[in-house]
Amino acid sequence: MSARPTVGWICALAFTVMFLADSSSAASVKKPPRSIKQLHAGQYPSDWFLRQRAWPQQDIDPEARLAAYDQARSLQAIAGGRSAGQWDPVGPTNVGGRIADIACHPTNLNIIYAASASGGVFKTTDAGTSWVPLFDDESALSIGSVAIDPSNPETIWVGTGEPNGGGGSVTYGGTGVFRSTNGGTTWTNMGLAATRYIGRVVVDPLNPNTVFVAALGSQWSPDPYRGVYRTTDAGANWQHVLASTDSTGAVDLAIHPTTPNIVYAVMWERSRAPNFLDYGGPTSGIFRSTNGGDTWSELTSGLPTGDRGRIGITLCESAPGTLYAIYAESNPGAFDGVFKTTNGGDNWIQTSDGALGSIYSSYGWWFGNIRVAPNDANRVYALGLDFYRTTNGGSSWSFVGGSMHVDHHALDFAVDGRLYEGNDGGIYRSTTGTSWTKLPNLPCNQFYAIDVNELNSAQRYGGLQDNGTHRTLTGNVDDWTSILGGDGFRPLVDPTNAQHIYAEYQYGELFHSSDGGTNFDYIAGSLTGRKNWSMPVEFHPTNPATLFAGTSSLWRTTNRGVSWTSISPDLTDGDGGINTTFGTITTLAIAPSNQAVRLVGTDDANVWITTNAGVNWTKVDGAIPERWITRVAFDPLDAATGYVTVSGFRWNEPQPHVFRTTNFGANWTDISSNLPEAPVNDVIVDPQSSSTLYVATDFGVYRSTDTGGSWEALGNGLPNVVVMDLRLHQPTRTLIAGTYGRSMWTYDLQAATDASDLALSPENVNAPHLQPLRPNPARETVEVRWVQPRAAAISIDVLDVAGRRVVALVQGTMEAGTYSRTWERRTSDGKMAAPGVYFVRLAGDGVARTRKLVLVE
Repeated sequence: MSARPTVGWICALAFTVMFLADSSSAASVKKPPRSIKQLHAGQYPSDWFLRQRAWPQQDIDPEARLAAYDQARSLQAIAGGRSAGQWDPVGPTNVGGRIADIACHPTNLNIIYAASASGGVFKTTDAGTSWVPLFDDESALSIGSVAIDPSNPETIWVGTGEPNGGGGSVTYGGTGVFRSTNGGTTWTNMGLAATRYIGRVVVDPLNPNTVFVAALGSQWSPDPYRGVYRTTDAGANWQHVLASTDSTGAVDLAIHPTTPNIVYAVMWERSRAPNFLDYGGPTSGIFRSTNGGDTWSELTSGLPTGDRGRIGITLCESAPGTLYAIYAESNPGAFDGVFKTTNGGDNWIQTSDGALGSIYSSYGWWFGNIRVAPNDANRVYALGLDFYRTTNGGSSWSFVGGSMHVDHHALDFAVDGRLYEGNDGGIYRSTTGTSWTKLPNLPCNQFYAIDVNELNSAQRYGGLQDNGTHRTLTGNVDDWTSILGGDGFRPLVDPTNAQHIYAEYQYGELFHSSDGGTNFDYIAGSLTGRKNWSMPVEFHPTNPATLFAGTSSLWRTTNRGVSWTSISPDLTDGDGGINTTFGTITTLAIAPSNQAVRLVGTDDANVWITTNAGVNWTKVDGAIPERWITRVAFDPLDAATGYVTVSGFRWNEPQPHVFRTTNFGANWTDISSNLPEAPVNDVIVDPQSSSTLYVATDFGVYRSTDTGGSWEALGNGLPNVVVMDLRLHQPTRTLIAGTYGRSMWTYDLQAATDASDLALSPENVNAPHLQPLRPNPARETVEVRWVQPRAAAISIDVLDVAGRRVVALVQGTMEAGTYSRTWERRTSDGKMAAPGVYFVRLAGDGVARTRKLVLVE
């Protein structure tokens, strides 16, 4: 094996290219004074997603994840039975996210299937004008391969677990192979869950019961489940027909169209750990079987030898003796050539691919695919950082990527010759192979963090994997635009003046705009210390010119980032001695009711509190599990009451994920209750009722109305996708969810409350409930009506958006009956209530009911 050099320069090059490529339509940005390469040498960005879920272990227990999925499905079924409100997708649909594979229908030019990295499977029946998600309720939305049975195109095979091994967002492993026999309407899991990541599925063109699967196995630990699997009974049973070492899996396949006993498989040796990446070795190579997979032999004549990295392979349907293979070096993964055979693999020659050297200069393990036109053995497309084509069998190559997003993973040919191409920016279509049109309506973005303009809830912002920071100013799903490049992380919009916007890309590269997002200035120059892939940044609760940011210590600026002051020591246990960014602050919170009280959480399980604005810090994580801290938060009205959420799955012991303190962290209570034992990524305390909590998890959003005593899945319609971030827009009572694979969603808390008032469940049918307010919106008086099924003590109050009482309308015991009260729009001190959003709240007989009211001039 060769030495393992640092791959920091690889990551640096990738990020530099992504930043430049993704910033072309972004706002004007003043670049930071140092290059990303200088800032982040030696770091492994793609550890972030999995590492926070595995730490302190090396990997995730897949059985624990499946158990958590089952728990989530049970809670979601209960929520569905209650008709508890609906989640609405709000885009973006015009940005696009990472596509791992594409399959075109063999006879219908309008039907195409797309496999997204962490958003499931999509289908179009109008050649890409619109897309429908097919996989939302399945156990894994990370997809590696999608294949259509050529003899029965209603049968679709899907291999879960994205095979691409880096780039900032390695997603969950899969749960095996799925099959649909009705064009994707329903799915059946056909097994192979232990394979974790699947690079390719191919169906025998003459015998639909025979299917081959290229399985990579776990990316983070060795296992025996790697290699090529075959079924001859449509998935009822599988045979492990090609295996190598416990670190070598199969990543690609090709099958002869008329003699399907001839099968080609690509084996790829790869190992990965937090401080270590080895994406190649001597057991990587191309193998051929001439007896349907019973036996295999390696093809070597004319091909690279020694340590080899990822390899992609393609076979020409009209000339099946012609194949092409694209090679990456072992480490660091630079392009190593395109090779061609015209005799079925017996002998290979390298094409004249020198022009590709500068394009494929690194991280070939992120792409590694090549495609030949089915009707022209000389027309071949090489997929890498950029997109190249030869029309003369490899004698010369030319760049044909046009205006497409970089990072190319997928390509397929429709029956009419059109090409469909998938990359980190979505799907593109071409009739010529040289000019491309981006296809709309594909909501598969991976959000890291989100925000909303407090003064205009239609204006939503989000930081996206490989697509920068985007926003909509209208609330439409299809008009999102870029305001900052790179990988996008925490955006912040000043709640008092939306001209001030903050955005960041990876490793804490923070920017400020004072003109509403047109221009940005770099403001992270004096922020020193180790920075997380997603550095936390938060506003001061009452003075948004003051911000806080976390590196390995806590920092404060009082002048919008012009200068920063450290207000804590290093709050971590150090970098752990590994070659990555670790030992960082991952979350911070300032108590709204007492800004001198602050909580901080770290990736190495530390929780700290200060009650005197950072003069002294106390470590308060004694009762918190040894897990990555994902979020800290305060009760809006009580600085002594705080919350901590953690990531991770159970390893032979129960794994609580949500904790509460009422005494500044001196003691913590596990309030996870019946939550699925899955990572919790965010927690929000409802400012209208501090006993109501919302959490974002890797399996949806949940609500508790009794301070964590019990939890329910919130609403219907949200896919089984990782929810990374939540925002509650209090004036409109809208909950906003940023997902890692299915873009952004909103949930109208008030509409759901109204619906529950009008359709009471059996257990509270005898409880009092509010009728719709009249008029609403209102200029003068408001009629408040309610039904009292039985005698009970009740109260009815008008609240402002912060949950403060404006006036008490009713207080006392009421007999059964229907009642009405008129509010004259006066506050408790006799003043006229200002225009805005208010809430009428009825409480009593064991229930609380709220309706939103809008007062206008």
